Formats: sequence, C-alpha cells, structure tokens
Amino acid sequence: MRSSKWIIVTTTALVLALFVFCSNKKFDGSNNFLGTLLFMLNEAHYQSKDIDNKLSEDVFSNLINNIDRDKHFFMQSDIDRLSEYKTEIDDQILLGKFDFFDTTWSILNRQMNKIEPLIVSSLSTPMNYNIDESYTVYDKPQGFHPNWPSLSADWTKWLKFQTLERLSRKIETQKKIKDSSSTAKQKPFDTLELEARNETKKFYTDWFKRLRKMDRKDQIGMYANTITEIYDPHTNYFPPEDKENFDISMTGKLEGIGATLTERDGYVKVEKIVPGSASFRQGELKAGDLILKVAQGLAESVDIVDMKLDDAIQLIRGKKGTQVRLTVKKPDASIVVISIIREVVVIEESFARSAIVKYLDKSYGLIYLPSFYADFSQRGRGRNCAEDVTIEIGKLKKSGVSGIVLDLRNNGGGSLADVIEMGGLFIPQGPIVQVKDMRGIEVHKDVNPMVNYSGPLIVLTNTYSASASEILAAALQDYGRAIILGSKSTYGKGTVQTFVPLEEGLTTENFPRGYGQLKVTIQKFYRINGGTTQLKGVESDVVLPDIYDGIDQGEKEMDFHLAYDKIPAAVFKPFNTFKEINRKKAIEIARKRISKNEYYNLVAQRAIELAEVRKKYTYSLNLKQFEVQQEIMRAKDKPFRDYKYHSICDTVMALEEDMKDVNNDATKKAQKLDWLKRYREDAGFDEAVRILNDWVGK
Repeated sequence: MRSSKWIIVTTTALVLALFVFCSNKKFDGSNNFLGTLLFMLNEAHYQSKDIDNKLSEDVFSNLINNIDRDKHFFMQSDIDRLSEYKTEIDDQILLGKFDFFDTTWSILNRQMNKIEPLIVSSLSTPMNYNIDESYTVYDKPQGFHPNWPSLSADWTKWLKFQTLERLSRKIETQKKIKDSSSTAKQKPFDTLELEARNETKKFYTDWFKRLRKMDRKDQIGMYANTITEIYDPHTNYFPPEDKENFDISMTGKLEGIGATLTERDGYVKVEKIVPGSASFRQGELKAGDLILKVAQGLAESVDIVDMKLDDAIQLIRGKKGTQVRLTVKKPDASIVVISIIREVVVIEESFARSAIVKYLDKSYGLIYLPSFYADFSQRGRGRNCAEDVTIEIGKLKKSGVSGIVLDLRNNGGGSLADVIEMGGLFIPQGPIVQVKDMRGIEVHKDVNPMVNYSGPLIVLTNTYSASASEILAAALQDYGRAIILGSKSTYGKGTVQTFVPLEEGLTTENFPRGYGQLKVTIQKFYRINGGTTQLKGVESDVVLPDIYDGIDQGEKEMDFHLAYDKIPAAVFKPFNTFKEINRKKAIEIARKRISKNEYYNLVAQRAIELAEVRKKYTYSLNLKQFEVQQEIMRAKDKPFRDYKYHSICDTVMALEEDMKDVNNDATKKAQKLDWLKRYREDAGFDEAVRILNDWVGK
C-alpha cells in the first residue's frame, strides 16, 4: 500500500507524478501564465479535457455566470458580442491572451458606469409606495434583458424592492418599540424611508467600489479560477496570498499580530483580538480601532485607507519576531501609534475539544471537530486532529462516559492521513477508504490493531459535512460501528485535491511573489462498500429534518461536478459493535421519536414553505400590500420562531481536567466554556444523547 501520509482530502502538499498531456495543441510556455495553468490542469487533473471548442464554451459560460449570474449587468446584445469569442478562448489561453476576459471586464465596467448613476438617482428622492406594481425574485433568473430600457427598468424596481424590504423591517421595529415599555424615541415615516434608501445606496456603492478596486492581479486570478472550475468545483487557482490563508485554516496558526480585521467604509477595522496573541499581550490595540497606516519596524509608514483588505493584511502580517507599527484611530477620534512584535498566533477554536453531559443517571462525552487539520510545515504532520482526538477520547474514558457523540457538522474536510488514523481509533485494523486515480484503485487501511474506543458512538453530520468528514462517517457506517445522525445526506464531495506549484520562483510585474499554486483534483475516493460519496454523500441512519431540506444543496448543485459511480467493494469484516441488538433498536426508536417530535415537525413544515418561496416569489411594491405579504410570511414562520425548545442537555460542561489551569483568568475561562453554550439548546445533540441512552440501555 502506498503511504497516505501527505495526502489532504480538500487540499494537499502531495508530490505529484505527472501524466501525459492530453492535447495536440501547444503553447509557448515562456511567461505564459494561462498556458502554464492549462498545461498543469491537463497534466495533473483526475479527468483531463481536450483543448477544443467545448472547453472554450465552458469557460465562456462560466465567466458570464461568475460575473453576472443574477443577470443584473449584461444585456443580450453584450452576450451576442462576447459570443464572437466562444470558440476562440482555448487558443487565446494557449497563447496567453486575455482578449475574451478583458472585453468582458470592459463591458462590465461600462455597465457599472451606467448603472451607478441610475442607483444614485433612483434613491435620491422618496419613492412612491402607493402604486400597484410588483417584482418577481427567481432562484434561477430568466434570460438577459434585451436592451438598456429593459435592464434599467428592472434595476429601478429591484432597488425599490430592496429599499422596501429595509423600510418594512424598520416600521416593524418601530411597532415593537411602541408596544413595549421602551423609552426609545419614535421616528417619523419620512426619516425611516430616508434611512432605508441611504442603506440601499450604500450597499451598492460599496459593492461597485470593491469591484473597481480589483487590480490586474485580482482580474487574472478571477479568470484563472474561471478556467480551473470547468474541470471540477474544487480545482482552484491560489495566488501566494490565498495559499497562505489556506495554510492558516489547515494548521490553526499564523505568524502575525493576532487580530481579526474587516473593511468598513474604506478603513481597516479591528473586529476581534485573539486571546493570548501578540496584540492581546501588548494590550493597546482594541476591537473597534481603525488602522490608518502600517510601518515595518522603523521604516516609513504606508497609508492603508481605501486599500484592498487583502493587501492591507499582507502588510500587517509578518514573520515571528519582527516589529510592525500601526497608526490607529481610536473610537474617541484620538490617533496613536502602536508597536507590536509579531508572534505565532494559535487559533484554539480551530482544534478538537471535548465536553461531558449528564443525562438521567449516566454521563456521555462530546467531541467537537471543526476540521481535519494537520500542520504539514512541521516534520511529519505537526499538530494534527487524529492525535488530538485520541487525547480527547482518553480524557472522556477517564471520566467514565457511557457513550460518545462525535460532532462533524459543518466540517468541510482536511487531511486524508488523519481520517484513516482517526477511523482506526474506533475499529481494529482494516480498510477505511478506497482511492482511484489514473493508475488504478488503492485501498487505504488502518494497520493498528488497537481500538482506542469500542463503546457506543454517534456521528453528528449535516449537509455541510464534506470530504474527510464523509470518509469517516461512511467507514464507520459500513463497519456498523456508529450511528450516523443528521441531515438526509452529507455534502457529496468525493474527490481528493493536491497543491501543485505553477512555475515556482518565476516572478513578473503582476506576480511579484510568483505565480502561486494550483489546487487540483487528482483522485476520487470511494467507500469500502464500493460506492463513492461523490454527489450522493453519506445518508444518515437517523434523519433530522432540516429547515433547508426543500432547497437543493451540496455538490450536486455545483457546476461542472464529477459524476457518481461505483467500484468493487474492499474486503472488510463488520465490527462486533457494543450491544448490536440495542444499536439497531435505538435507531428504530429514534426514527419513531423524531416523527412525533413537535419541534422537528415544525422544522419539516417550514422547510416546505421556504422551498416554495425560494423558487419564485412575486413581491408587491405597494407598501400596504407588501406589509400584508410580510405579515403572512411572519405568521407562517411564527410557530417555528416562537417554539420554546427545552433542552435535555443543559448540563453540558467542560471536563475538570481542562479547567485545571484556568484559575481566575477570565480569557482562558471563556475559551474553555463559551463554545459549550450552543449545545445547551441544540436539538440534534439532544437526540444524539437520547439515542446513546437507548443504545446503552439499563
């Protein structure tokens, strides 16, 4: 068996063996970014493409959709003009030409220059909310407008609809203030209407401002991703800066000051200070501060007002031990210069953690795993989730739990090596996942005969449990080792990616730090029973109704996704699960219990209603009629919104072992306890505990 040590399911640092270039077309290759990109795509991708008119047409449609999926900018005449490029794009790419993209971007800018004055004009005076007109919102918009009068008329109605929504919410808030004992001052209608128009105008002017801030490097990156996405949704181009951000998400650490930053009205605003970080220990930088300038050590300061947020962050972020000086505007308008020595910032929220809950006369464990993280910058895998989960299991066993809930909800995946190792914590040695690439099929196995935890296990999933989460859930389900509890199925991402450098070391004017890297799909993975999770996902043993059940979600809704298929099953022996008869009985009891559960019945009903509104809904632009529509919607939502859910898990608590070093440190205490709050009113977690209790029995 080949080693899986370096493979990452969502993205990786695998050393790639290159294959045959599947095209009879050639490109120069010298300083040709697009040609290099396309060459590497066909060299490395699981499913290469012919460089032909079909590829051109796919790039054409993808760029139009990426820029104007809602059909608010282009007219049919624009699409007709751009269609002249429809069969030439493949040749342009190989020659490194941006003719199609540049023409598209030029038309977009022309349209923005026409639409922005229309927005300002439409929102400069009070609107007439007494006439009978309407606006229809589609989940999948209809065709492009035939001409400017049609498009501008649509924008006028769209802006009125957006303003009416804001105005209606403000009126509703005023009613609540009037009906309450609040001393808040009532605002007249004219003031509310002006506020609503100004908010709508600000939203769109800010949006256009962000689009215009895109420099040539951003535009090239956008076009590059338009090309990569036609191979599959998870094949993407990463400029050096984006690759750094990805590495941070995988490792849970970065070198910098330890502050969460956002862009507000052209300023870089501090939203949050990471506890224990360099900024936290220095003490002067606070949430709410605006950063005006950045200086490296004793060098001259650089003004970052109106700078793109990504560029500003690159100036602020830096190597451990280096100094950055920030010129900061405080909420009281005072200006101060703050000097901070950068350090390694560890984001604790990104790592596995555990807790315990008391239910009836037993204790049950909870392990929350936000992602399958690993630090490949270190020897081996550095800090990784498999080792961390092993530690959390040990702590829970020491606490005497009767069962464990593993929460993989919203876990988008990560390191394949850790999935395999983690699967082995719950079973004796055996296959965990099968992987297929151009060379054939390979079975990845856990080779450690030791079982770290053999008791009852619930795996909590939802629609956004993807990739590595699906591998683990599928393996534990195929072995009969766990009960999968959650949405009807998981996301349906059954592909493996790797990072491939693009002309590493080559720099140009637009790429001063090099071309960056290509995240490319190189394999599909399959369950040990032979089916892939691609598109299908992992279906839950016990389904929890979800408010978005009526709305198509997951991989199958993404453009250019790879197909579902099957391969032969691997050889494996089902696990001799703890109280197997009880496990099957607990599943049946849970299904019946959920079918009668008042809360989940409300969820299921609300899902049906939301699905209908999502597909197509016509809103009146008459204020009185609009408010009647809103009242009908609120009335439908009221039973669900007002339902008082009573949790059985309000006793969920941190382990004593985790609280030993907290003492009187409020920050450490918050880190250990705040994440538990959501589980105290979590119906899915409650049901997981109930199932464990039925499984364990008396």
